[in-house]
Amino acid sequence: MFRIIIMFTVLISALSVTNAITADGQKPPNVLIAISDDQSFAHTSFAGYPGIKTPAFDRIAKEGVFCRNAFAASPGCSPSRAALLTGRHTWQIEDAGTHASAFPKKYVVFTDLLEQTGYAVGMTGKGWGPGNFEVSGRAHNPAGKGVGNKKLTPPTSGISSTDYAGNFREFLSKRDASKPFCFWYGGQEPHRSFEKGSGLKSGKLLSDAVVPSFLPDTPEIRSDLLDYALEIEWFDRHLATMIANLEEAGELDNTIIIVTADNGMAFPRAKANCYEYGIHLPMAIRWGKRIPGGRTLDDVIGFVDITATILEAAGVVHPNKELAPSGHSLLATLTSDKSGLVDATRVAYAARERHSSSRFNNWTYPQRALRTDKYLYIRNFHSERWPAGDPIVLDKNGKPEGPHSGYCDIDDCPSLSFLIANENNPALGAFLQLAVEKRPSEELFNIVTDPGCLHNLVNDPAHAEAKKELAQRLENYLRTTGDSRILDGGEIWESYKRYSPIRSFPAP
Repeated sequence: MFRIIIMFTVLISALSVTNAITADGQKPPNVLIAISDDQSFAHTSFAGYPGIKTPAFDRIAKEGVFCRNAFAASPGCSPSRAALLTGRHTWQIEDAGTHASAFPKKYVVFTDLLEQTGYAVGMTGKGWGPGNFEVSGRAHNPAGKGVGNKKLTPPTSGISSTDYAGNFREFLSKRDASKPFCFWYGGQEPHRSFEKGSGLKSGKLLSDAVVPSFLPDTPEIRSDLLDYALEIEWFDRHLATMIANLEEAGELDNTIIIVTADNGMAFPRAKANCYEYGIHLPMAIRWGKRIPGGRTLDDVIGFVDITATILEAAGVVHPNKELAPSGHSLLATLTSDKSGLVDATRVAYAARERHSSSRFNNWTYPQRALRTDKYLYIRNFHSERWPAGDPIVLDKNGKPEGPHSGYCDIDDCPSLSFLIANENNPALGAFLQLAVEKRPSEELFNIVTDPGCLHNLVNDPAHAEAKKELAQRLENYLRTTGDSRILDGGEIWESYKRYSPIRSFPAP
């Protein structure tokens, strides 16, 4: 097994990995994290989605391991990215566990640990955010120092002008080649807004879209899905160039490439929900000959496991056992020749507090979720609140803006507008309610038969044992890991400062 001979003290030794050699004569691995913004698990061509072409993702999956069951720590970008960076569940990192807040400096991120042991570290695009890392005393984004200012002309108005691949190429050309490196490619795609109709304009067909069961199958929804697909392809195009850059530099086979997303797609009942399409992500991992290729891994993987894996692969020991990653490294499985469901005991946990400013008094919508290879169990701690946000928002004069003006935890989009416009349509109206209506305190779904999470089995006698077991397992884990929602009600989450705009809503 891969080992780097490095000793760490609690204060982190100054010993460098620059000239470190493993027992079998290998250099420490480079690390390339490619993380898209709001992409669900089904939406790559490798996964069989007809309306998307992702040759770069597909290559990583074919030459490495396709991780079929990878899960975000949260269905929102800021807390999910913070969990990946620290390796700790969102309820274990204070402010950083919610949206647009601070990021306490005591929670050490893996990028800093790698840099302190001799790695060159860089970033392009979206790192950790939104939020305020400066107020926590951090000198730069926790994902790394921004590299390069290269721009390009994007093909649509919804796509960023950042030349991600150009910035990576600049990083490679300027780095100290004697050092291993870690680079964070944070695409801002496919985050909304999309240029409406851009998918069709690019030549995609409505028949190319596959509509999930929680959305109505109409031309309007299909067109919105095609616009989303176009932005995923843009992210993948830059990744393909980065892979070529690694090949040219002779670094491809000594680079661990991890391709994933931060949370699910920005559609009603997906992003900002602990349902399958909110937390289940695409993921593929490649590391030359170290990871035998052509395999699919069905193990349930959480973001905290990925952090632990990176640190073990780099030979880095976290300096503080109390704040170390909560996950379990996958390195032994990844570097074996095993496929399928290798470890059926693995589970993933997800959590949500505040997403956008979406309720009276900036209240949160607290959720905790446990995902096994078959079931998804969810606790909604304030089920009296609206999951997508209060229905009516107040304007700057304190006047209601009108029916359905709220729901601010759903990104403004043609799909939401369509659902609202058809709320009284006998065939379509139920889809709006699926996205916005209040939910019970517990939910249980058989993901094998119901990936859209439409049939709550929590009161089904046939699933009573599964519900009891999962509920107890989740509660025990939350208690063991110090989740305030279980320990004392968790009202501290309502107090964390939000550094993005705050809306007003009528008092309940």
